[in-house]
Amino acid sequence: MFNDFLLVVQVLFFIIGAYQVILSFFGWYRKRERITHKPTKSFAMLVAAHNEETVVGALIENLLKMDYPRELFDIFVICDNCTDGTANIVRKYEGVHACERSNPNQRGKGFAIEWMLKELWKHPKQYDAIVMFDADNLVATDFLQYMNEDLCNGNRVIQGYLDTKNPHDSWVSAANGINYWFCNRLWQMPRYNLGLSNFLGGTGMCFETKLLKEMGWGATSLVEDLEFTIRCIQRDIYPKFNYDARVYDEKPITFKASSRQRLRWMQGHFDVTRRYMFPLLWQGIKERSMVKIDAALYVFNAYNFLIGFLLTATLWFDVLLPGAPHFVSIYSLAPVWLAVPISLYIYMQVPLAMLLEKVNWRVYFRLITFPIFFFTWWPITFYAFFTQNNKTWSHTQHTRVLRLEEVQGKQM
Repeated sequence: MFNDFLLVVQVLFFIIGAYQVILSFFGWYRKRERITHKPTKSFAMLVAAHNEETVVGALIENLLKMDYPRELFDIFVICDNCTDGTANIVRKYEGVHACERSNPNQRGKGFAIEWMLKELWKHPKQYDAIVMFDADNLVATDFLQYMNEDLCNGNRVIQGYLDTKNPHDSWVSAANGINYWFCNRLWQMPRYNLGLSNFLGGTGMCFETKLLKEMGWGATSLVEDLEFTIRCIQRDIYPKFNYDARVYDEKPITFKASSRQRLRWMQGHFDVTRRYMFPLLWQGIKERSMVKIDAALYVFNAYNFLIGFLLTATLWFDVLLPGAPHFVSIYSLAPVWLAVPISLYIYMQVPLAMLLEKVNWRVYFRLITFPIFFFTWWPITFYAFFTQNNKTWSHTQHTRVLRLEEVQGKQM
């Protein structure tokens, strides 16, 4: 009886996995974004910062060099529960707003953004759109040009390309970078090419001001980006991925910091899945909307990964027991001509994504240690499932200062 149940579960998860594999084929190509509209949209650029005195200055200097009319954008740094000199550094830059918030009972970027937007609506100057960054980011100087183009073309929510600022710092930062290149090319790009909804990534995000005023922010979970994405999709507003609008995000360089960050993501992901997955799936089925069904499957990934881990562990444990295996693996039933190519492609997706993204050749050596990073997602996901009610936000410390010129030079 249990064997039959296990086989049914394997078939279900095989179908979900096959869907993602087929989807990835549509990320092999891309159309280059074109800029046809003159700069007309005005932007409020929000920078979320908690004790970021080390790196916030480099980002502000970067943003002040945007290749966009200076009168059409302003910079607001949210100094959220800071106990260091972040606000003092921000004030050194003329025309940049240091917005200090102190609320120890509501910590985290979601709460900070919600507070900042309410303050911004009171501001004497109003803006066409809101762009959000993290304090440790660096941004390509043509970023606002692409946002202006997308807004003029009718898009209301846009996600830029999340690149990596420091892939060469350690095997951990390299693994994080590889993970992001894979997601950009074989998760985000296929959905863009097929007209499905893309997903927000926490930074490098642009929102039409009118939409934010209509919806409110309301996303205060540990993964506020995913939560807001789902709320948009429920309202038939589909975020768009702009491949050419680059944001360089700093990745943790130690395994401990990376594990803490990934645990927070998975705790938040389970929370969002529990609250939104089934309502979104049912809405998609009723409306016959593949966009919403796809989004529900995307949200389900936390459980997909968890149950995949439990299935794999069960089957391997069964193989290691004395005697013949008690449980049937779906791969043992599939014909060789089907099982082998699928397995090979699954393993080759990561180097394929790196090849398509034209990643610096030095990072390919990090593929040796990447499996360590990948397989540690399993215990992190397992622990996150049992601690998903934890809403404690954890801060990733940043100690190294890089400039945009250095980062773009190392990408070559």
